[in-house]
Amino acid sequence: MPEIVNFYESSQKNVEKTILLIVGFIIFMIFFGYLMGNIVGDSTSLVFFALVFSIISSFVSYYFSDSIVLSLSKAKLATKEDFFDYYTVVENISIGTGIPMPKLYVIEDTAMNAFATGRDKKNSSVVATTGLLSRLNRSEIEGVMAHEMSHIGNRDILLMSVVAVLVGTIVLVVDWIWRIRLYGGNDNNNRNVNGIFLVLTIVTAILAPVIAQIIKLAISRQREYLADATAVKFTRNPNGLLSALTKLSQDTEKLEVANRATAHLYITNPLKEKGFSKSLNTLFSTHPPIEERIARLQNM
Repeated sequence: MPEIVNFYESSQKNVEKTILLIVGFIIFMIFFGYLMGNIVGDSTSLVFFALVFSIISSFVSYYFSDSIVLSLSKAKLATKEDFFDYYTVVENISIGTGIPMPKLYVIEDTAMNAFATGRDKKNSSVVATTGLLSRLNRSEIEGVMAHEMSHIGNRDILLMSVVAVLVGTIVLVVDWIWRIRLYGGNDNNNRNVNGIFLVLTIVTAILAPVIAQIIKLAISRQREYLADATAVKFTRNPNGLLSALTKLSQDTEKLEVANRATAHLYITNPLKEKGFSKSLNTLFSTHPPIEERIARLQNM
C-alpha cells in the first residue's frame, strides 16, 4: 500500500494552499482591474473595486462555498429512515476514524457520483446521487464514502470548494468586464495606450480560465489517489472501492447539475463528454484516469 500522509500534515498543507490560492486570486483581480482601468480611463476606481470585490469573494468562498456548491447541486438532506445503508455506513466510518459525522445529502439523479464539501471537519457535508445509492451494494457504498470521508479528514474539501467558487468568480468577472468594454467608450487621445492595455487584457482574460483549470488539475489528481489509498486504510477492504470504481467507470450518464466549476469535487468526472470533447477533457481533466485508479487498488 502506498504511504499515506497523516491527516494533520495533509490538512496543514491544504490550509496553506488555500491561503496562497486566495492571495493569488486577490492579486489577479487587482491586476485585471488595473488593466481594465487603463482602458476605460479610471484605473484607481477599478483597482479599488477589484480589491474590495476580491476580498469579499474570498470571504464568501471560505465561509459559504459549501452552501453555494450544495445549492448549485440541488442537494437535499438525507435521512436515516430513507437512506439506511448510506447513513449507517458514514456513521460507522465516522466512529472508526474519529472524523465528526458530516451532514448527508442526496441529489435526485440516476447518474452515479458523490462528493464531499465544507471548510473543516466540524462543518462538512457528503453528497451522493440516488443513482449511486441504488446501484451499489453496501460494501461498495462503504468504499465510496470512505473516499469522501478522507477528503474531509485532510481538508481537501476546503481547498476544492474554495477553488470551485473562485474559478467561477473569475469566469463571471471576465465576462462582466468584457460587457463593460463592449458598451463603453474609448478616449481617442489615449488610443495607443488603450491598445496596449487592451491586448494585455485580452491575453489575461484568455489565460485566466486556463490557469485556473491547471491549478484545479494539479491539486485534484494527486488528492484522488491519496483519497483512494486512505479509503482502503479506513475500511481494510480494497475490493469495496475497487468494485465501486469499476461500476462508476461503466456509467455513461452525465450528471445534470454538474458543471466545469464543480466537476473536480466529484469522485469521478460527472460531465461524460464524447468524441473530441472527451479527448480534450481527458487531457485537462481534474480526475486521474479511473483505469489507473483501479490498477493502483488492484496492486495493493
